[in-house]
Amino acid sequence: MRRVLLVGALALVFGAATPLHAQTASALPPGEGRDLVATACSQCHTLNVIMAGRDGPVGWKKHVYNMVLRGAQLTPREADTVIQYLITNFGPGAPAATAAALPSGPGKELVETRCAVCHNLERVTVVKRQKRDWETVVANMYERWGMSAPDEVQAISAYLVAQFGRD
Repeated sequence: MRRVLLVGALALVFGAATPLHAQTASALPPGEGRDLVATACSQCHTLNVIMAGRDGPVGWKKHVYNMVLRGAQLTPREADTVIQYLITNFGPGAPAATAAALPSGPGKELVETRCAVCHNLERVTVVKRQKRDWETVVANMYERWGMSAPDEVQAISAYLVAQFGRD
């Protein structure tokens, strides 16, 4: 019995000693930077955090630099490679989950073409936010994309407030 417990304990120790990236790198899309992402990011969290995200160039840059400040072991050149990998595989235009049906109204098409690039629109349909909160969320998304389109931000915000706003 002791021998079985010892063998089990050793298996746990050696299993835990296996780098997390070796266990999960194959879950990431192939491309330059994949191994860097798997190694640097999985030191603190699972890669599901990354694979569930969608962000634009500005947003991914902020995330990566924030992680470097928190201890991610990346040189500046490696950080640039990681950022480009994330934009390519988890940025605007990368495959996202299917969209929920949205109610008709001015701005619906913009929500479907802009927001659905990164998000499953079910996230929008289940949340009620105040007007200022929708405006902040939409402006933040455009900033993360690295885009300036005040007319679109206003139209999307107005649609979201009308359809999914609360007092």
